[in-house]
Amino acid sequence: MKDITRIDENLKVEHMLPENVKSGLDFFDPEEKPFEINGVFREGDKFVRMPRDIAQTVSEGVHHLVTCTAGGRIRFKTNSPSIAIRASIPWHGGFSHMPLTGLMGFDLYMTDNGIHRYAGTFTPPSSGIKGYESIVNLPNSEMREFTLNFPLYNGVFDIMIGLCKGSALEAPSKFSEPPIVYYGSSITQGGCASRPGNSYQAIIHREINTDYINLGFSGSCKAEDTMIDYLCSMDMSIFVYDYDHNAPTAEYLESTHFKGYSRIREAHPALPIILMTRPKYYLCEDEIRRNEIVRATYQRAIENGDKAIYFVDGRELLDENMREISLVDNCHPADAGFYGMAKRLIPLIKEILKNK
Repeated sequence: MKDITRIDENLKVEHMLPENVKSGLDFFDPEEKPFEINGVFREGDKFVRMPRDIAQTVSEGVHHLVTCTAGGRIRFKTNSPSIAIRASIPWHGGFSHMPLTGLMGFDLYMTDNGIHRYAGTFTPPSSGIKGYESIVNLPNSEMREFTLNFPLYNGVFDIMIGLCKGSALEAPSKFSEPPIVYYGSSITQGGCASRPGNSYQAIIHREINTDYINLGFSGSCKAEDTMIDYLCSMDMSIFVYDYDHNAPTAEYLESTHFKGYSRIREAHPALPIILMTRPKYYLCEDEIRRNEIVRATYQRAIENGDKAIYFVDGRELLDENMREISLVDNCHPADAGFYGMAKRLIPLIKEILKNK
């Protein structure tokens, strides 16, 4: 088949910026002030979502996926009319039902009058190059706050931020609350969003302007004791507990779900905890059983006097007008599915934060 990028140049992606573009940019290390990095931190040669030595004690899967940068963000203010990146990533690859822009791309949001607006995507090349440069051109040179979202299913060795020469650079606004922590499956990690800013957590946090940490580990969230130990140690404003998909059996889910909740509640007596089931409307017998197990944890918590516990049935997470287009493979949400999840959770999270 003929190379389609020769027919439509809008589909062509270069892995390097032209020299005449780079000559007008200054590149900055976002690990230095005034930049802020949220959701990930540097450990050795990569950014991670939790310490690798702890991840290694949980499982091989968590240890491998901890370097995927889902939920990582770089935040800053600038009046630069263009923003570029130079990124080095560990691998180039993917799977059949998720675009490279979600797997290994970055995307950018700008804040206008308190509203976060999509500015553009830093699109990786389709070839096997483990690093690339990309640029987003903005409508004007107003001073704004920006959020750069890290890839959902790849790691990041290094990243530099390019701004037009002479542009101002300032620190972003501060968050007033500890992060909301999300623990769950590949859906929590962001599979299969078309780009990082379309994960349901990213959509939520653009609306409510709070910090968050994504501890979704694809196929590997099983509420192991060592993972619960780590969750108990975290400072968080809300905890979202959602690993239904990764429990090997309904019996395993039943043996671990209330146990994990109880330990987190013991460590954080007043912490709001949201229990969720898988985002799917048409459930088979096993899925109905799992839903009932999670609901049973909620009912038992209520009976024990827990006033900071919430339950969200996954059948409510998909917008009723978009159910038939919300899932990619009858499991992972497409962008419409993540939008539905965010739409359902935003009012609940706002109410929880308001009443804290």
